[in-house]
Amino acid sequence: MYMHHIRRGSGKPLLLIHGIGSSWRSWRRIIYSLTDAGREVIAIDLPGHGDTPPLDGEVSIRTLADAVTEFLRSENLLGIDAVGSSMGARLVLELARRGNVLGSVISLDPGGFWQGWEVPVFYYSVAGSMRLVRSLQPVLPALTWNPLSRTALLAQFSARPWNVPSALALGELNCLATSRSADELLNNLAWGEPQKGAPKGSLKSPLVIGWGRQDLVCLPRQAERAMAAFPDAHLHWFANCGHFPQWDRPKETVRLILAVTAGKALPTMPSQERTHPVPVKAWAAMLGVGFAMAAGTVWMLRRRGIGSVPA
Repeated sequence: MYMHHIRRGSGKPLLLIHGIGSSWRSWRRIIYSLTDAGREVIAIDLPGHGDTPPLDGEVSIRTLADAVTEFLRSENLLGIDAVGSSMGARLVLELARRGNVLGSVISLDPGGFWQGWEVPVFYYSVAGSMRLVRSLQPVLPALTWNPLSRTALLAQFSARPWNVPSALALGELNCLATSRSADELLNNLAWGEPQKGAPKGSLKSPLVIGWGRQDLVCLPRQAERAMAAFPDAHLHWFANCGHFPQWDRPKETVRLILAVTAGKALPTMPSQERTHPVPVKAWAAMLGVGFAMAAGTVWMLRRRGIGSVPA
């Protein structure tokens, strides 16, 4: 299985798996901190994302997990430590559950644990974001360059979207707009087979599930269900953090990864203090404001004939 990937640094290998509609570039805020700490980072583009061609046939968590396993086997990397984000976080949980594929695992804000009304809210909010980004693609350079419009576009995914570097934001949104597998995967994530768990005592390597307290994609209440499915896991909360800890809390994310994969006791971090997740009405309102701001910004830019970043 060909899978485009980058390899940086030297030392014990570490696999990074991105989320839906993304690419290896989602990890750019932490890659060099990991390599500076003595890890060889291998960040992949999943099939249908970035520079990896789509799978033939069904595109699902099961088939993606099969493809990642085949890639690791072909690269002699079975047993590698791994970090996953969002859909990639669900993937590393699935691979950990299967056994004999990964070593230590860090799963950051995994999908697949929504129930009831959370399912359509997840599906239609993310599908709406995808449609919006595709419609705005010609002016994304200008929108991501401006902190106000960047905040509007990333409000669903980051607790501090104005702090996300503009180059990272542009790359992520372009990937979301052009991914050849995102639509089918989104449908599968929402309506497909639920994530299976791993009985207590069945995991042979450390597993940590990390969750942003302000996650508007995978609500913090879902962490309890993830822990029930994977009782051997340790739960780590990221305060002041949205759906992507590697964006909102990069230093803390690196410390967590290094501690878990080194077999050390998890460090005590300020963000472990209890905070209150954003209420449903509040985050729904935030999404509405974000979409309105984005739509207003692109209207204004088009009236002014702006479609690129100022020179």
